[in-house]
Amino acid sequence: MSVSRPVRTGLAVALLASAAVACGDAGGLRGAGSTPTATSPARLWPQLTPASSPAWNIDEADTEVVKGVTVAGDDLRKVDPVAIVRAEIAAHPKDYRGPTAIYRDTTARMAACTSKPAAGKATDGKATDRTADLDADTTAAGTCPVLQPYYRDLTGDGRVDLTLGFRLLPGDAPDLTAVRVYTVDKHRLLRVMAWEDAVSAVELAGRSVIIRSPSDLADYEYRLQWTWDPEQKAMLLTHDEMLRTHHGQRPGRPSPTTTATVGPSSTADPSPSPSPSVTP
Repeated sequence: MSVSRPVRTGLAVALLASAAVACGDAGGLRGAGSTPTATSPARLWPQLTPASSPAWNIDEADTEVVKGVTVAGDDLRKVDPVAIVRAEIAAHPKDYRGPTAIYRDTTARMAACTSKPAAGKATDGKATDRTADLDADTTAAGTCPVLQPYYRDLTGDGRVDLTLGFRLLPGDAPDLTAVRVYTVDKHRLLRVMAWEDAVSAVELAGRSVIIRSPSDLADYEYRLQWTWDPEQKAMLLTHDEMLRTHHGQRPGRPSPTTTATVGPSSTADPSPSPSPSVTP
């Protein structure tokens, strides 16, 4: 029940009165000491000519239309995540096919993946989503490299986008995972983010994807954040930092359910909707 205006006014007067009394107590407000003087950054080596191009290419704003995969009704929930990974394998045979391909085991294990997942409960308040339960048999076997997909509006167009991960096997390093983000552009499936790393955790926050990766230093981790850029029409790497892990504690996994609805002008941050009959 909402509070009426006279009642709210009375409450405000009572609160102000109590605050005035409290400030007169022995336990009133006390100074915290002098404020440190702000120091502006000092520019070093001003004689150096500013660089005009990056030293390394990290594929910023790199996007790719996924060939061979259609998006019925521009609804990414109707697209088979396994088919998306198979399309990437077909588009990059040097990485995935043949006895010398770096991720040849990923291709070999795709045969263990089930096809289209079953429908489940909606979590964005707009349409039916897939369930959050993984296929028990293939999960236990650990054969299918495709992880459960998650759906959330990352681009702000009012439609859910797809965040997908899959194992890269054998790879140059153990526990290497590919993280991809897909949206729909002109009725086409468009990949707007691609990253491979040893992943500790992946989070969705607002219009951003956050990837945490282990560091060589004890109690530290890398935290990389990609955020949707409407001008580039891609997820851009906006934060790259090393942080303490608070004695090894990791952030909790997102809740699979929410009642919030995310639209183009919404500031709500609901948990992503998982869809996992895709079998990792």
